[in-house]
Amino acid sequence: MDSQKLKNNFALVGANGIDVAEYFYADLFAREPQLRSMFPVAMAKQHEVLLAALSQIVSSVDDTDALVPFLQDLGRRHHGFGVLGDHYGPVGASLLATLAYFSGPEWNDDLERDWTAAYGLVAKVMTEAAAEPVS
Repeated sequence: MDSQKLKNNFALVGANGIDVAEYFYADLFAREPQLRSMFPVAMAKQHEVLLAALSQIVSSVDDTDALVPFLQDLGRRHHGFGVLGDHYGPVGASLLATLAYFSGPEWNDDLERDWTAAYGLVAKVMTEAAAEPVS
């Protein structure tokens, strides 16, 4: 996994701002309509939260000392919102679809592999943290 390629690609994608979050959630709710009820009717704040979390993850992708605690906290908070392990698959698929869409011709098999690997690690840390007993 090439962390610099991920950062460069996310800079390209992130330049589209809120459109990225809107596309992501539209894709997610098309894939898994039952997930829509887990979110507020007005999604503006959620769009901002998603983009901020993605930015934090990507900026820390090569700094595990910062990234792992952030993801563990995120996993615990998502668990508190009712997120289940089964939800991570569709979220990952929607994230990849969003990245591919906004990457345009820059998207290729190498980027897809890197993003898939990165998301797999993110989902693993988050789900493991969510499964820990509350102390």
